[in-house]
Amino acid sequence: MGYAHDYAAAIMRRGRVPMPPADFVPDWADGPRKTKFYPGADTVPLPGHTVPSGATVGRGLAPAHDGPERAFDLPTLSGMLRDSYGLTGRRLGVQANTDLGALPFHPLANWSRGTASGGGLYPVSIYWVSGPSGPLPPGVHYYATRHHAMQRLLTGDVSGEVREAAGEPEPTASGEPAEPGEFAGSASSAVSGGPAATGEPASAAERAAETDQFLVLGVKYWQNAFKYNSFSFHAVTMDVGTVVQTWRIWARAQGLSVEPLMWFDEQRLARLLGIRTEEEGVFAVVPLRWRGAGARPAPPAAAAAVRRRDLERSRTVLAFDAVTRMQEATEAHAARRPAAGALAPAAAPVPDSGLLAVPLPAPLPLDADVRTALRDRRSSFGRFDAGRPLSAELLASCLAAAAAGASLGGDTGTGTTPIVGLYAFVGHTEGIAPGAYSYDAAAHTLRLLKAGPPGTFLQKNYFLANYNLEQTGAVLVPTVRTRAVLDAVGDRGYRIANAVVGAVSQSVYTAASALGVGCGVALGFDNISYIEELDLERTGEAPLLIMMLGNERPGPADFRHEIA
Repeated sequence: MGYAHDYAAAIMRRGRVPMPPADFVPDWADGPRKTKFYPGADTVPLPGHTVPSGATVGRGLAPAHDGPERAFDLPTLSGMLRDSYGLTGRRLGVQANTDLGALPFHPLANWSRGTASGGGLYPVSIYWVSGPSGPLPPGVHYYATRHHAMQRLLTGDVSGEVREAAGEPEPTASGEPAEPGEFAGSASSAVSGGPAATGEPASAAERAAETDQFLVLGVKYWQNAFKYNSFSFHAVTMDVGTVVQTWRIWARAQGLSVEPLMWFDEQRLARLLGIRTEEEGVFAVVPLRWRGAGARPAPPAAAAAVRRRDLERSRTVLAFDAVTRMQEATEAHAARRPAAGALAPAAAPVPDSGLLAVPLPAPLPLDADVRTALRDRRSSFGRFDAGRPLSAELLASCLAAAAAGASLGGDTGTGTTPIVGLYAFVGHTEGIAPGAYSYDAAAHTLRLLKAGPPGTFLQKNYFLANYNLEQTGAVLVPTVRTRAVLDAVGDRGYRIANAVVGAVSQSVYTAASALGVGCGVALGFDNISYIEELDLERTGEAPLLIMMLGNERPGPADFRHEIA
């Protein structure tokens, strides 16, 4: 067993046994920027993009395209980035979160984005590696969220370097996975038998072999660790999942496709991007099907690399042992992509059919356009109103969205092996008796685990003061058999387990926004109490976050940034 097992156990216990450093206090005055800063880099503004009619949230959450797959171009890439991670509005309203007192001051303003992020910190770095088929001179760009622009970090075609780093592993003569760097995925070997020849949909690895356009996701740890210290690795791995899932929903709604790769030569990509993995891990590669794109030969061994460096705002930058060790553990053997079906031993348990079944109504259509839903998405800090119960149709719709979002596709294995279980504490929902339930997605049914109002349990085991969980209509709890995932695919599986839970939360947030339902997601709860309450020790499931749903009090006092 690797270090990730120990870290996962510490995360589950942290409500009772604080993770070191227990006496840590954030230095807010010396905090980092919410984005990287490359002084002197050329900036290229991104164009506008109009979402076509029919690009609805429901289509984005559907399991497959209902027509031929489209290719990306610069306007669609721009639209996806803006709607996911770009600044789309200002959040300033009367609510119960602890940062309310600072928000009226412009330097401390909270700018909203379509994608959720732990603590609202947004530590994911988005790089665009563009080859000759792109609209700009080939090179490496960084997405500057505050300007909605690309900052050029390197000029020259290095797309082959990404393609080689992300290539399909070639089994050795002994049948073992290849060592890092030993890939079959040169352009010629993968293209010749690819999906264009067979007519089958492209896998993420095949797509990587056929394009010269890539998005690469990194996580700069200090952007989150300055606040959450050792806990930050747990949070940022979910952030990666929320970003990727936003892209998947946005793309599918418009006939595009996003399939991430999470197994690749991480050190090779870090060298290309000019970063040290101790400071910024490389978490995902997303090959883009691009108009006119084609693979190019890989560069020579002495490849170019980004020389520009991010200028840190903080005078003091700290490293936390748990984060450093998790980066090392999950980076090791990162290029050893598991065989198909490797996650099967970690599949989520099937709900007990012997438990009392509570049928759910059919989910409501999610007809809101995907851009509107993402831009309206927000957390319901302290606004839930039990006097206005949630309807069973709305709960059923959010449960269905959670189940639909429990897959990241690509090479994660979660598209073929469902690893997420889903539970619901129902408090104030019309037509459904209060109690704790497991959700049977195949039957679209709740199965009763424990009868009775859950409000006292929920509020007692919540750490913060920004929500009253007793006032919610329901609280959804996604679970993963984290230890089984690590046993099946190694320590890097921690990134996948958390990312898919982040994907579930983003799916619920987006569906709730489309339905006009209040929603909030939190990690600050006593995990052990939830394990005991839901009898999860028996199945080895770990509750990783909670998703609160309910109607909000009418007439909220919000700042209308769009007319200010």
